Amino acid sequence: MLSSSSTTVKNLLLKKRLWFLLKLVCFVSSVLIFCEFLIYYVVIFQCRWPEVKGGAHLGKKETSSSVLKAIILADTHLLGEIKGHWLDKLRREWQMERSFQTALWLLQPDMVFILGDVFDEGKWSSPQAWADDVRRFQKMFKYPVSTELVVIVGNHDIGFHYEMTTYKVNRFEKVFNFTSGKLITRKGINFVVVNSVAMEGDGCAVCRTSEAKLVALSHRLNCSQQRPNHSNKRCGDAEKLPASEPILLQHYPLYRKSDAECSGEDSAPPEEKNVPFKEKYDVLSQEASQKLIWWFHPRLILSGHTHSACEVLHAGKIPEISVPSFSWRNRNNPSFIMGSITPTDFSLQKCFLPYESRVFTVYCAAGALLALLILAHCQLLTPPFYFAQRLISKHKAV
Repeated sequence: MLSSSSTTVKNLLLKKRLWFLLKLVCFVSSVLIFCEFLIYYVVIFQCRWPEVKGGAHLGKKETSSSVLKAIILADTHLLGEIKGHWLDKLRREWQMERSFQTALWLLQPDMVFILGDVFDEGKWSSPQAWADDVRRFQKMFKYPVSTELVVIVGNHDIGFHYEMTTYKVNRFEKVFNFTSGKLITRKGINFVVVNSVAMEGDGCAVCRTSEAKLVALSHRLNCSQQRPNHSNKRCGDAEKLPASEPILLQHYPLYRKSDAECSGEDSAPPEEKNVPFKEKYDVLSQEASQKLIWWFHPRLILSGHTHSACEVLHAGKIPEISVPSFSWRNRNNPSFIMGSITPTDFSLQKCFLPYESRVFTVYCAAGALLALLILAHCQLLTPPFYFAQRLISKHKAV
């Protein structure tokens, strides 16, 4: 009889422990699923495509066919074999992959632009390391056939000007179909792709080729817009392009003294804003910047490189948007730009990704709660009233 009762008690204790273990597993799994998967949907779901001026009077069908929806991001900096720690790679690359795939699924853009520094060590990576980095990039940033991906070259992809070689440039061009001076025209909108690393102005082989292509493209675009300073004779043999003023896509920002005038929660930290920028390193030179404005008279310039957000006006009328980094490795609050663009207008909206600090806070809170639950279950936590009762009884005994 006693044996049967003892067995029953043991079975009840075992069931109780298994049930508690199951609850712990469910709790931990729920936290992991939320922090590593669901949080991206919760945050990005709140982002909305901006409306273009004049788009309100158009029908829904006409608007969707005439407005190009583009996502613009920058500075993913996929870590390489030299500086990249495996845990850092795992954490930050998972964040970018989930952010990108979630944005594609929820927002369904027509185009995605990545404004350079795709890789962190492209400037010195071996052929084998380069192939491995490319494979990881293609896995993380895979996209459906309904979306077009355009990747711009950055200094970490081919090196700063003094490190840049024809081999590195060709290697990047082969993978991403990138060419400086390339024109991409979609829905009557002209995008000009610029290798800003090659805008050194010292006549190097890569620089000469890049600038020659830009000048030729400038001529074609200006003739298509029938600018007064181009005679009909000069433009007679030029291929006609959509008359839309172009949008420049590049890695380096145009020249500005510093980020002192930049504002917003994802702008540079206060201690960095007044640090002067170095020409041809932090920003393009004044000469190269002026050339691009003269050649193209763009209506918008999109750049990266600084890892922080900034919006400036050039010549008092040409806006440039510096897109912050897409990676937790470079900032706590990464983001991307959503653009609704037509041949004559555009509207931009920022979409923030989950903050790394907030995800870390959720994990810390969940860990503390988990520890309390385990201690309480093991009866290692003394309830306050029981502790007080013991003190009172001891006092009476004395």
